[in-house]
Amino acid sequence: MKAELNKYTVEQITNGFVYSETEGKGMFGLSGKLTIQPEYQRNYIYEDGRKDVAVIDSILKGYPLGLFYFNKVEDRFEVLDGQQRITSIGRFVTEKFAIKDESGLEQIFSGLAADKRAKILSTELLVYECEGAESEIKDWFKTINISGVDLNDQELLNAVYSGPFVTLGKEEFSNSGNSNIQKWSKYINAKVKRQEFWECALSWVAGGKDKIPKYMSIHRNDLDINEVKNLFTDVINWVSGLFKDWKKEMCGLDWGTLYKVYHDQSYDNAVIAEKVQALYSDFFVTNKKGVFEYVLGGSVETKLLNVRVFDESIKTSRYELQTLDAKAKKISNCHNCATAKNANKSKIWELADMDADHVTAWSKGGGASPDNCEMLCITHNRAKGNR
Repeated sequence: MKAELNKYTVEQITNGFVYSETEGKGMFGLSGKLTIQPEYQRNYIYEDGRKDVAVIDSILKGYPLGLFYFNKVEDRFEVLDGQQRITSIGRFVTEKFAIKDESGLEQIFSGLAADKRAKILSTELLVYECEGAESEIKDWFKTINISGVDLNDQELLNAVYSGPFVTLGKEEFSNSGNSNIQKWSKYINAKVKRQEFWECALSWVAGGKDKIPKYMSIHRNDLDINEVKNLFTDVINWVSGLFKDWKKEMCGLDWGTLYKVYHDQSYDNAVIAEKVQALYSDFFVTNKKGVFEYVLGGSVETKLLNVRVFDESIKTSRYELQTLDAKAKKISNCHNCATAKNANKSKIWELADMDADHVTAWSKGGGASPDNCEMLCITHNRAKGNR
């Protein structure tokens, strides 16, 4: 790969600047010869009133903006590195946001003093124009993006496996104008501009986040994303239809895996709602996020609920009573050890070596009263489970 260093003024770069409010559609500059957001680039993420303003502030103060990298494709260019900075500059020059002047007043580009406008437009940007094979360009793209706002895993994968499949995926899952995002966000904790909904959809269809690269490689040149989109839609519709009463703890659960395990089972929506509400009202249930998988799985795995254990005063009191009785009988203060045929039949355990357990399991109606507490050695307590 070869690279040539050139200079472009802001005025040249932003000539004919086009910014699409719909991410994934591309942005253009340099009189239409520069594609600012090629398909392998991440979405614009500087639009926060801080990073975009900082870029303009740096220009006005004469601070260097660093190097820019363009990929030369025939008689056109693609931004290889510098998309966030160029887009911020272009958006300011075309008056998409304002900055504050010395008096603290907000000013759009045309409201600035003439000398400041001239300074911005005449600022020179140092650009490496690169030419090379696709694999070389993609490798360099990954290398030069290890600083600044780091690319996340999916943004890098989009670069490595760029093509029609990625373009379609970004249009569907990385477009903040998609009306479905509000519904998705109830169940998925993700940022649309950081490719996180796209990553989630891919992980569900591929069978895990670690399998996304292989899936993208296989489908790189596909002209549709139907398999991804259909499964994603099925999962969202399944969970939203099954659990009618939305709870905030539903956001961020691995619904893709739960769908694969449970979607073929038959459930009564009214019964589901009743069980969820009962568990949410239960004082002993401390992990509300586990409620949904617990109910889907037949209300068996109580470890999902992190059922509240006995407080320290109850455990200490029960330990002392058990230990006093055990010493009098010359048996272990762990009931299971005392009745087992091993060397611990008469072992007196220290409090730190024992756990409190329900005599009658919580799932079978047992509460956290002193009468329902027994101290078992750690080994036997963990082996007991929900019996």
